[in-house]
Amino acid sequence: MPDAVVIGSGPNGLVAANVLADAGWDVVVVEAREHPGGAVRSDTGVHPDYVHDVFSAFYPLAAASPVIRGLALDRYGLRWSHAPGVVAHPLADGRCAVLSRDPERTAASLGDFAASDAEAWERLHHLWQRVGDDLISCLFTPFPPLRAGLRLIAGTGPDEALRLLRTMLLPARRFGDEYFAGEGGRLLIAGNALHADLGPESALGGGFGWLMCMLGQEFGFPVPVGGAGRLTDALVARLRDRGGTVHCGRAVTRVVIRDRTAVGVRLDDGTGIPVRRAVFADVPAPLLYERLVGAEHLPARLVSDLRRFQWDFATVKVDWALSGPIPWECAGARGAGTVHVAEGVDALTCFAGQLARDRVPDVPFTVLGQMTTADQSRSPAGTESAWGYTHVPQHIRSDAGEGGIVGRWDEREKEAFADRVESGIERLAPGFRASIRARRVLAPPDLERLNPSLVGGAVNQGTTNLHQQMMFRPVPGTGRPRTPVRGLYLCSATAHPGGGVHGAPGANAARAALRAPRMPRRRR
Repeated sequence: MPDAVVIGSGPNGLVAANVLADAGWDVVVVEAREHPGGAVRSDTGVHPDYVHDVFSAFYPLAAASPVIRGLALDRYGLRWSHAPGVVAHPLADGRCAVLSRDPERTAASLGDFAASDAEAWERLHHLWQRVGDDLISCLFTPFPPLRAGLRLIAGTGPDEALRLLRTMLLPARRFGDEYFAGEGGRLLIAGNALHADLGPESALGGGFGWLMCMLGQEFGFPVPVGGAGRLTDALVARLRDRGGTVHCGRAVTRVVIRDRTAVGVRLDDGTGIPVRRAVFADVPAPLLYERLVGAEHLPARLVSDLRRFQWDFATVKVDWALSGPIPWECAGARGAGTVHVAEGVDALTCFAGQLARDRVPDVPFTVLGQMTTADQSRSPAGTESAWGYTHVPQHIRSDAGEGGIVGRWDEREKEAFADRVESGIERLAPGFRASIRARRVLAPPDLERLNPSLVGGAVNQGTTNLHQQMMFRPVPGTGRPRTPVRGLYLCSATAHPGGGVHGAPGANAARAALRAPRMPRRRR
């Protein structure tokens, strides 16, 4: 009988298992899919000579996370690689905002849009140098982050801390209006905010966009050498080195509960795994509570609140095997690992507005990854392994474009929408389409089929908007990994602090269990 069972082998589940194993617990991880990793996996499914990351790809949060760094995964084969540039946002008129790991180069790029914006960026960077460490601590610790918050207030003073809080809550458009005279800085902030589902007019978007920019500038947007799956491989190897076990192809169908306490799990073949201490769920909260636990074991208020849980937008991802580098007309985009494809902040607002009205965008905002630019091992010399993702509504009412996409996501709809994505790239990089050797289109149902935790293609396991963050995540009054069932802990991205590969939900859940009073030894 193990001390703990972890349901799901995504990065948060594997981090939780590693933290528990470090404390001497006997841990079993159970994964429904045939391979571990959740949304951190890579394959050669597009072309046998090209490595593509199936879901997530760039990992600034992992690089910044004290949780991930504390696991010393380099001892288990993980190596990071960087593109020359972090993020680029090219425009049709030839201008290009470039985020670099060199703050002076970033400032100079923004100064090309408006001379005063170079100094504005330097001021924002100086602010980050003062508060960044404490902000990262606030982000990655359970809510409320008392120690990190007190350090932040002590370091800035109450008045400045209040002003910083206001800045973090600003929408991206307002943040850009207050700090920048030109469009370059506004593009970097608003584009990075839309890595989540925070449109230019959404509260918190400015703070999130600034945070992503500063993380990119300090840590880069690194990628694992050889593919995202190498991060999973390192987590699994480290766990096994400490006696942990990972079982793939075995789905948990029920958390076994007796006397309001989780005592084990039941698998799809009818067998059970009893536990001595705890069960950890690296699955979205609605799936955990509605399918694996059941309303009879939950407070009525929680059941009611779950009906209001909001998923983030659905995602469409296109992978390309290219015969050569993307022929960007803007030189600044050629060396960037990540490229934002949208013609200005107003275009981002139009895109977000169409999503808000449940319309399929006619001109998608695309986050594009140039993976061979970031890691030369991803494809043969002189070629490029690339991908682009964008968002569509969870429930489609109409199509703002001419393709008549209604949400069936059959081959016709997938190809029609991928053509829209490619059209946006082609406008900025004439000849892009001619370089395509092969492509793969993953629509929302495909993403959910490949990883059932990506419900409806929602890659962040719930909206990043303010009303479902901190003590509101996943429902009001939570914000911590404990659940109403004793010995059951939520360690997925639906727990605070949310999406991104940083391991914080897993580490927070494991540490909560380690601090909990030891339950009486259970009979076999």
